[in-house]
Amino acid sequence: MKIFIAGATGRVGEELTSKLVEQGHVVYAGARHEENLTASDSVKPVHLDLHGTVSEIAETLADAEAVYFVAGSRGKDLLQTDLFGAVKLMQATEQKKIKRYIHLSSLFALQPEKWGEALTDYNISKFFSDNWLIDKTQLDYTILQPGALLETTGDGKITTAITGRSENSIENVASVLAALLNHDNTIHKVILMGDGETAIEEALEQV
Repeated sequence: MKIFIAGATGRVGEELTSKLVEQGHVVYAGARHEENLTASDSVKPVHLDLHGTVSEIAETLADAEAVYFVAGSRGKDLLQTDLFGAVKLMQATEQKKIKRYIHLSSLFALQPEKWGEALTDYNISKFFSDNWLIDKTQLDYTILQPGALLETTGDGKITTAITGRSENSIENVASVLAALLNHDNTIHKVILMGDGETAIEEALEQV
């Protein structure tokens, strides 16, 4: 498949690009600083400005067959990037008549009563972008909500039975995101995740 990633230079984006290339896909790697990406037969760097218009963003999607949103401003541009940028990418995806859309969110983003105080503004941006995706689009979406991201080696084992705080290897998050493409049973689902004891494929089959 030809797959567009918004946020390809981020920690998750870089891992996700590698995982998708390993699966044999061609990745349109969308980033604000696409010059930091290495082009190859499988990776096509694309300039992506989430401050742009919906039509401008749609042009960057080219002939992609699926879209990932894994971009983030690390708290520096929450309204324009994490919230409105995400919404505009959804609108652009629909404008291009692409159906499959996979959205990286945050743990309990749709359950404000479970938020801590540290990331409140970030969670607010995810709350509204997640709800827009669910209520305002016709996309075949999956929303993945991991907890704290750790720069540790992933072992390919997770849990989706989350009731409290979770920690997640970035590699495991990327592996789950890549695997979602092969699991149509996850369409129109919100999946909470943390590192655990169940192999990723088995865990996703049970969602």
